[in-house]
Amino acid sequence: MRLLLVEDDEHVAAALSAVLSRHGLDVVHARNGAEALDHLLPADGVSPFAVVLLDLGLPDQDGFEVCGRIRRRTSTPVIMVTARADVRSRIHGLNLGADDYVVKPYDTGELLARIHAVSRRNAPDEHTEQPDESRGPAGDGDALRFGPVLIHLSTRQVTVDGAPVQLTRKEFDLLTLLAQRPGVVFRREQIISEVWRTSWEGTGRTLEVHVASLRSKLRLPALIETVRGVGYRLAGPAS
Repeated sequence: MRLLLVEDDEHVAAALSAVLSRHGLDVVHARNGAEALDHLLPADGVSPFAVVLLDLGLPDQDGFEVCGRIRRRTSTPVIMVTARADVRSRIHGLNLGADDYVVKPYDTGELLARIHAVSRRNAPDEHTEQPDESRGPAGDGDALRFGPVLIHLSTRQVTVDGAPVQLTRKEFDLLTLLAQRPGVVFRREQIISEVWRTSWEGTGRTLEVHVASLRSKLRLPALIETVRGVGYRLAGPAS
């Protein structure tokens, strides 16, 4: 797997590259945003990388800006790796299209698990091209509708009152899971297992951030209800 590491600190980049290489990853190091975009967005428009590890504190431009430019040109998974631990930064990064957000200092095993998780989720098209009739009630063929929200399963698009809403892969999968059974509580462990395909406990915080991001993007804060101590559910019946 080829990976682009965007990190301006040479010592951090060298140490991390060595660890990732030992685990079979082919690492290319970019020292700033411009260099990263040159590597990631070649003239033919085809990204040569499976995953991007993006630091936010870059010398030439903010990592958020780099993420936004990456997402406008390619669907290559982006994991933000940064010391910015506040929830607002996490949500902003996810809203820009980042697939995951890891806070420094981190465990190397955790980072490797997240790299492999986003790379697996980047190629689900083979089983999302065709509608899956077992996924729950469909209002329009291969779509789920509840109130103003319409989820198109085959194209992985979401609209609210007819206006498109840009979601990341994980956000779409999370919303679709909850939409399969509106009003039914999904346990946190179940959501993590089905959306993140792991039982790793540290994913819990990531789930909370993605729920907050979904509420913000859909502009329907009451749509996803938190059931304290249990999990989440989609409010109201499907139509």
